[in-house]
Amino acid sequence: MRNYRLQERGEGIDRLALREDAVPQPSPYQILVRVRATSLNRRDTMILNGTYPLPPRPGVIPLSDGAGEVVAVGDAVRRFAVGDRVTGSYFARWIDGRLHPGVIDQLGCTLDGMLGEYALLDEQWAARLPDHLSWHEAATFTCAGLTAWSALTGGAEIPKPGQWVLTIGSGGVALFALQFAKLMGCRVAAVTSRGEKADRLRALGADLVIATPVTPEWGMKLREATGGIDLVVETGGPATFPQSLIASALYGRIVLLTVQDQKGRSVEIPGAVYQRSLATISRVFVGSRNGLEAMLAAVATHRLKPVIDRVFPFAEAHEAYRHFQQGDVFGKVVIDGA
Repeated sequence: MRNYRLQERGEGIDRLALREDAVPQPSPYQILVRVRATSLNRRDTMILNGTYPLPPRPGVIPLSDGAGEVVAVGDAVRRFAVGDRVTGSYFARWIDGRLHPGVIDQLGCTLDGMLGEYALLDEQWAARLPDHLSWHEAATFTCAGLTAWSALTGGAEIPKPGQWVLTIGSGGVALFALQFAKLMGCRVAAVTSRGEKADRLRALGADLVIATPVTPEWGMKLREATGGIDLVVETGGPATFPQSLIASALYGRIVLLTVQDQKGRSVEIPGAVYQRSLATISRVFVGSRNGLEAMLAAVATHRLKPVIDRVFPFAEAHEAYRHFQQGDVFGKVVIDGA
């Protein structure tokens, strides 16, 4: 089997090396998946560049996100059968409940991920995929999709129909949050740094779009237009957090997904703004397998389709990383199966 592995030598994309290994055979509780597509997330570039908080295992196969069909199963497997369409769970050992140190292993980091012809997974590490999705579409949900879903559904209060949700940018998490919020009957305000993307955000269902080059101090404008944002899916980090706080309703909720930017700057809470607010600031980190299955059930019910920016051949994985890292994407960057 062909797969990519992260070498310890080299820097950045030069660490990504194509290798050939024997096709693994499943043990009693494992499934062997023929991977048909994978996709990139910000954490994958952080792992590659050595800035991810959790050190990767030397020689690991990267990428948490991928989709394929089961081609072999161990003797004791009960959850899946040959021919099932599956995706992996980001925190492979986190089935339900709260995240704790015993379940921090991640596909594509401490455990071999999906960027190869085959993936060997414990049957508990996988979830069944909706039938209406293509392989490219099915490969996009594990990290960005579940992060957006958890941001919307993981708090004490789930946004109600008619309430306002704010998304920032046009990356995978932001677009999934927009789509999921509309499924829930919410109104969505979207902020983008590129005005040419405004129409595409409206086409996805955004009720209000603000281009930051035109309106750099957008927080008060959003607050006045909406009466205050009920839930902010804050993917912008240090650059956007102060405006998100200004935009929030008095009892709004901000789910903070990015706490540090690529230059090492951290989110700071502006005291003069926060002392006038009762907003709750919280964090989520992707989600459990049960959360993944709940999200995929909603995707199946509503026949939701993810937004794909571009698809690269397996042999051009390095170019896929480069395209993703340059930042000007709209949706998910996908790598075709080998």
